[in-house]
Amino acid sequence: MPWLKKTYGWFERRIQLEGPVMEAALHPVPRNTASWWYVFGSAAMTLLMLQFVTGILLAMVYVPSGSEAWSSLNQLNHQLTLGWFLRAMHGWGSNFMVAVVLIHMAQVFLFGAYKFPRELTWIAGVFLLLLTLGMAFTGQVMRFDQDAYWGLGIGASIASRVPLIGGPLVNLMLGGPTISGATLSRFFALHVFIVPGAMLAFTGLHLWMVLKLGINDWPMPGRVVRRSTYTQEYEELTHTDGVPFVPDALWKDLFFSAAILAAVAVCAAVFGPYGPGGQPDPTIIQTAPKPDFFFLWLYAVLSYLPPSMETPFVLIAPVLGIVALLALPLVAGEGEKSWHRRPVAVLVLVTVAVSWATFTKLATYTPWSPQMDAWSGYALPQKLIHSETPLERQGAVVFQDKQCRNCHIIGGTGGQRGPALDTVATRLTEDQLVRQVIQGGGNMPAYGKNLSPAEVTALVRFLETLKPAGQPAAVDASQQAQAVSAKP
Repeated sequence: MPWLKKTYGWFERRIQLEGPVMEAALHPVPRNTASWWYVFGSAAMTLLMLQFVTGILLAMVYVPSGSEAWSSLNQLNHQLTLGWFLRAMHGWGSNFMVAVVLIHMAQVFLFGAYKFPRELTWIAGVFLLLLTLGMAFTGQVMRFDQDAYWGLGIGASIASRVPLIGGPLVNLMLGGPTISGATLSRFFALHVFIVPGAMLAFTGLHLWMVLKLGINDWPMPGRVVRRSTYTQEYEELTHTDGVPFVPDALWKDLFFSAAILAAVAVCAAVFGPYGPGGQPDPTIIQTAPKPDFFFLWLYAVLSYLPPSMETPFVLIAPVLGIVALLALPLVAGEGEKSWHRRPVAVLVLVTVAVSWATFTKLATYTPWSPQMDAWSGYALPQKLIHSETPLERQGAVVFQDKQCRNCHIIGGTGGQRGPALDTVATRLTEDQLVRQVIQGGGNMPAYGKNLSPAEVTALVRFLETLKPAGQPAAVDASQQAQAVSAKP
C-alpha cells in the first residue's frame, strides 16, 4: 500500500527509530540462552505493563479520600460493569509480579548473571525488587479497610523504632501523628506516581544494559569469568554460536508472557478481587490484621521472635539483607557461573526458599508460637482458686479452657512463650488486663474475637487475684493523682 509506505517514511525521516529498533531486535545472543530459563525478565515487564494499564483505569474511579476510598472500591466491585474483574486483574497481577520478579532474581543469582560486566544490571534489579515490594505494600493500603488500617498502624509502629528519626519518619509517612485522610493521599501519590516513575526509570536502565552488555551466556562448568578476557570471549561466542534475539529467543518470551497473563485472568475470574473488608474504624480493636501473601513470612518471623528481639530484627536484618544483595556483584564479580561449581550459592538459595515457604505457611494459620511445656489438662493449683468468688472461679475455668498455660507459667508450671502470671495483678491494672486480653500485644494474639464479653470479665477477675499475699494490686497513677487533687 503506497500511502502507508509514504506515511511510514514521513515519520521515520523525522523520528529515526528504525535503526535502534532493528539493532535491538536483531542483536545476537548466545544460542543456548534462547531457553525457557530466560523468560522471567520479559514476563515481569509484561506484568508491569498490566499493572500500569489496570492501575490507570482504576484511578478513574478510585477516590483517594479517607471517607470515600472504601465506598469507591465497593462501587467498582458491585456497581460498575466488570469493575470487580478489573480490580481482580490488578490485585492478582501484583501477586504474580512479585512471584515472577523473585523467581527472576533467583535464576539470575543461580546462573551467576550478576558477575562482570553485569554488576550494575544486578544492582538495578535489586532496586526493582524493592520497588515491586513497595508497590505491593502501598497497594494494600489503597484498600483502606480494617486490615489495611491496622496493618498501616503496625508499619508506622515499626518506623517509629528507628533511632533519632523515628518520630519525624512517622509524621512523614502518615502526614501527621495519626492515620487520616492525609495518610491515604500520601500513599496514593506513592502508589500512582512516585514508585511507578522510579520503576520505569530503573526498568529502562535495566533493559538498556541488557541490550548493550548482552544476555548472560549459559553457565557452563569450567567457563570462568575474568574481567580481562570475558568481553572478548562473549563476543566470540555470539559470533560463532549466536542467533538473533528476534525471532529465536523472542517467541518463548511471548509465549510465556501470554501464559502468565492468562493465569492472572483465570485467577481474577475464579477468585475475584481482594476486599475491601470492613470499614476502617480505630475504635474496633478486636482485629488481627495480616499483610498480603508476599509479606506473610515477615509477619510469622516477627511473631516467633521474643519481644526483646523484634526491634533489633526489623531495624538491622533488612539493612543487612539489602547491603548483601547490593555488594554481591562487587565482591564476587569473577569466577565460576555454573551452579555445579558453586555449592554455597545453591545452599543459600535453597535455605532462603525453604525458610520463606515455611514461615509463609506458618503465618496462614498461627501468628504465634507457644512452647508446649505444660499440658492445660492438668488442674490449676488449688491454692489459686480455693477462696475465690464464683466470678473469679469462672475466670479460672476460662483460663483452663483456653489453654493459657501453654504459653504462661502459673503456680510453677506452664510454657515460657509469655511472661509468668503469678504476680500479673501487681504489674497490670484492670483496664490494662482487659486491653491485653482483647487486643493482644507483643507475642500475644488478640482474643477479642474468641472470648465473649462475659468470659473476658471473668478471666480478668481471676487474673486480678494473681498477686502475692499482702501485696497491693497495680493502680492507675493518673487516677490516683486525680483523686488526690479532688480532695479539699
